[in-house]
Amino acid sequence: MKKGQAAMEFLMTYGWAILVVLVAIGALAYFGVLSPSRFMPKSCTFEPGIGCDDFKASAAGDIQLILANGKGESLTAVTAAISGCSADGNADGNDTWIDGEKLGGATGITLTGCGAATVGDRIKKTITLTYTSASGIVHTASGELTGKIEA
Repeated sequence: MKKGQAAMEFLMTYGWAILVVLVAIGALAYFGVLSPSRFMPKSCTFEPGIGCDDFKASAAGDIQLILANGKGESLTAVTAAISGCSADGNADGNDTWIDGEKLGGATGITLTGCGAATVGDRIKKTITLTYTSASGIVHTASGELTGKIEA
């Protein structure tokens, strides 16, 4: 009888401990502490040769991008677009993007009308960059930016 009582006490003690841990994890998940979107880093990526140096998404619905040409050649007819946004005059298909330079100059390009959002909200957008290489072939490159809305 003593062995049965010891086994039962052992199981009950660990059972209560496991139950407390599960309740604590449930409470953290409920209040959003364990939300994966909180830990999503700010990133902007493109194919090799096109560098996304920096970006900013504003609450007014504007996205400012600083893209660098590292292709080793000048690109022409460059167009940058994000679905739902208006094109920037510095990347509307009429520009030459010289190797080693930033698209739109030091301040980059700004795409407007992407939809107003609240400061601190997460954003994930796909950027489509169309350009003509020195050989005359038209290319399309896709990139992705992920981050938070800033003021």
